[in-house]
Amino acid sequence: MPCPICAKHSGTGPLVGPVIWADELAVVSHRPGAFPGYLFVETRRHVANLDGLTEAEALTVARAAWVAARALRAELDPESVHSAIAGRAIAHFHQHVFVRHRGTPAEVGWMDVDWPGAPRADVDLLCGRLSAHFAR
Repeated sequence: MPCPICAKHSGTGPLVGPVIWADELAVVSHRPGAFPGYLFVETRRHVANLDGLTEAEALTVARAAWVAARALRAELDPESVHSAIAGRAIAHFHQHVFVRHRGTPAEVGWMDVDWPGAPRADVDLLCGRLSAHFAR
């Protein structure tokens, strides 16, 4: 089965979302759908785990995740910004960077973002604002 993240980077498949920033080593994109504030930082190279990254990839990923988190904080004013690296399902490095919106019910898990009453937004518009933070 082809890698869904490699397919995403070529513009195909169900994971394709708006690209916020990209360079030759990594891509930052928004999760498809109308839930605002769920980003992915992915390597371009097909590598399964954090320890398989080159030093240059690791530095690029770390900076991209940091800028993404700060951009989400500035643009959405969430309760918190979380990050997770969990690559068991897809053997291509990807880091999740996502918000917990103010008013999220306490019983909603920290990685559960789509609950009844969850905020919705024009994600393309948001991604334009987020993208500006990478240019600084």
